[in-house]
Amino acid sequence: MNEPLFFKPVFKDRIWGGTALRSFGYEIPSETTGECWAFSAHPHGQSMVKNGALTGKNLEELWENHRELFGNMEGDRFPLLTKILDANQDLSVQVHPNDDYAKVHENGELGKTECWYIIDCKDGAEIIFGHHARTKEELASMIAENRWDELLNKVPVKKGDFFFVPSGTIHAIGEGIIILETQQNSDTTYRVYDYDRRDAEGNTRELHIEQSINVTTVPHQLAATSPSVEQQGDIEITSFVECDYFTVEKWALDGKVTREQEQAFLLCSVIEGEGSLRKNGEEFAFQKGDHFLLPNKFGAFELKGKAELIVSYI
Repeated sequence: MNEPLFFKPVFKDRIWGGTALRSFGYEIPSETTGECWAFSAHPHGQSMVKNGALTGKNLEELWENHRELFGNMEGDRFPLLTKILDANQDLSVQVHPNDDYAKVHENGELGKTECWYIIDCKDGAEIIFGHHARTKEELASMIAENRWDELLNKVPVKKGDFFFVPSGTIHAIGEGIIILETQQNSDTTYRVYDYDRRDAEGNTRELHIEQSINVTTVPHQLAATSPSVEQQGDIEITSFVECDYFTVEKWALDGKVTREQEQAFLLCSVIEGEGSLRKNGEEFAFQKGDHFLLPNKFGAFELKGKAELIVSYI
């Protein structure tokens, strides 16, 4: 395979969504579009190839029928899911299970460890990241008594921040934040608290208190990351996290550089600017909002332009 595979995202309407995803060049389906599923092989939304010989194939089909594109990796499903989220309002306070819990209680679903890159945010924006309960009993008590200000840990954020969010971490994205999320291929979320918010029909959303208490890590363990930065000619590579589920980097391109694709695959999301990828004399333009996959044994290629990309791989 000598060409990158560009993917058409799937969009999700959310009670907390807005219109900020239009800034990526997307034609969003509603005024409350909360999520762009950029690379997804999940049954709840499949992203689809939009160029070349594999046009019209979704990511799950590629995983099932063209495993050579992924270095013949083992596994019953594609491992990652990449999203861009527009938090026009606060997201619910939530927590995700690990693989073992999800396998038993969620019909074989994967757990959900994830990470966030803050693409943009309003002044004074905050996330909820962790909690202050010292025991499971205290956690249950604080939830039952609605002691949210005492329980939840709030963290101010700014553009360019990065957070690693392992399963078991209580968290919420705050109003006015746009993030790129790299996560396990899972759609399992346990809501702890939703601000007593009601939908258009006047209904509150389901909470999952028992499950949340079961899977929350107590006491909270800060998953600190120490990004490393390396300048390689006209590209600056920031390595944010390397864990059992994914490695995530930011590529800041300003000029021209030759690189080698040596991983099983690379997922590349353009979050700013524009440029081109050149291989074997053929050039592929990209711009903010594009998402392309570089398959196994893609080899050497040239990048040119001024752009920022979030890149993930296993």
